[in-house]
Amino acid sequence: MSFAPVKEQMDIIREGTVEIIPEDELVRKIEKSIKENKPLNIKLGCDPSRPDLHIGHSVVLNKLRQFQGLGHNAILIVGDYTGMIGDPSGKKKTRPQLTFEETRINGETYFKQAGKILDLEKTRIVYNSEWLEKIDLKELINIISKFTVQRILERDDFTNRLKDQTEISFHEMLYPIMQGYDSYAIDSDVELGGTDQKFNNLVGRDMQRRFGKEPQVVITMPLLEGTDGSEKMSKSLDNAIGITDEPKNIFGKTMSIPDVLIYKYFQLATKINKEELAKIKRDLESGEANPRDVKRKLGFELVKLYYDEDTANKTIEEFDKIFIKKEIPDDIPEVTLKEDSMKLVDLLTSNNLSESKTAARKLIEQGAVSINGQKITDVNSEIEIINGMVFKVGKRKFLKIVH
Repeated sequence: MSFAPVKEQMDIIREGTVEIIPEDELVRKIEKSIKENKPLNIKLGCDPSRPDLHIGHSVVLNKLRQFQGLGHNAILIVGDYTGMIGDPSGKKKTRPQLTFEETRINGETYFKQAGKILDLEKTRIVYNSEWLEKIDLKELINIISKFTVQRILERDDFTNRLKDQTEISFHEMLYPIMQGYDSYAIDSDVELGGTDQKFNNLVGRDMQRRFGKEPQVVITMPLLEGTDGSEKMSKSLDNAIGITDEPKNIFGKTMSIPDVLIYKYFQLATKINKEELAKIKRDLESGEANPRDVKRKLGFELVKLYYDEDTANKTIEEFDKIFIKKEIPDDIPEVTLKEDSMKLVDLLTSNNLSESKTAARKLIEQGAVSINGQKITDVNSEIEIINGMVFKVGKRKFLKIVH
């Protein structure tokens, strides 16, 4: 096949990256790739600790997709074995261990979701159990003998836990070594990861060198903060925008992000061109653009990316109807009630409009509950059930009563 010139490839690869370690080696690898007409092996590992991908994951997946577009081999490794250990990166305590069956189930979900970004026909997707389960004790001793305890304890996560006298389980120390072995097993030329994966990926580089192979280049990508604007995007922190979320939820969550993150989300999570991106940056910095309007465009781009343009347009119309025009959406859920009256707290709880009676009372007291547009603030309210009445809880929850 025909590869783009080195400079053109490097210009694309540099976009959005934090570090390329080391860049001169990547240039040499690309030059060799062009000369031998042989694609590079680009590795991205993911541990299926949870079954859902979010747009924070899309940052590195999009970079892997760029390498695919340049003609290189994309290799997505699902860590069903390393997932049983749990990546200690950024963790202040030992992760709960998953079973092998759980990692496999989550991994299958990863395959389908990654297909929203990657060209799966050109992606090699493998489980690292293919090689890790074949390692016997003799080989394991050989592998771990290549690394010192001091080297593994260099990582900040372990250093901080030692200072805080927080336990470090021995199996956690094996994690970077086993992930590094993945790079050796698949002959990785380049490994991608977030900045929190730098230590793990550099261990992979060391692993290859110590076993006599050409070491991989490590490329780190920025971490995307979640909708709370402070913590790294994570499903467990409830600040994530899932790539399989319903369109209205992708859009609604996008509208809730802090204004300071608008440009970063455009830059890392969408596919708009450089000219549009530059204009968005200028408009935001100059104050010419209303942040709400720019977020509407961001929500549109994300829904279009993971669904289609028609769905994105309908999602914006529905959002405007609810939040700008203050109208009731067209497709609100309905429930049939036979009772003539119910306590408001019980009605909210039994119909999943609140998680508990305590939460229901809090919502009512905060003025977050309305019936046919009329706020209800009395937690002891007894509601007469009338056919067609519409409940609204918070900004997005609606329920129509059929009686």
